[in-house]
Amino acid sequence: MPKFPGLSGSDIIKALQKLGFHVIRQSGSHIVLKRNGIGCVVPNHKEVKIGTVNGLLRQAGISAKEFESALYS
Repeated sequence: MPKFPGLSGSDIIKALQKLGFHVIRQSGSHIVLKRNGIGCVVPNHKEVKIGTVNGLLRQAGISAKEFESALYS
């Protein structure tokens, strides 16, 4: 699995939005996104840990390659 060092919550949200996710709501520093009935929660922090990013991708049902292409496009 690729490593995504130094990603912020806003970087992750932008990449997920490119993949078709929409912001549903925000509770504190956590933002809930959804696509086709599948949701995920993104912590809006300056830096999100790698394990959290990997868990988020599993929760969203997207591969690391898909995420990487949306992140760097």
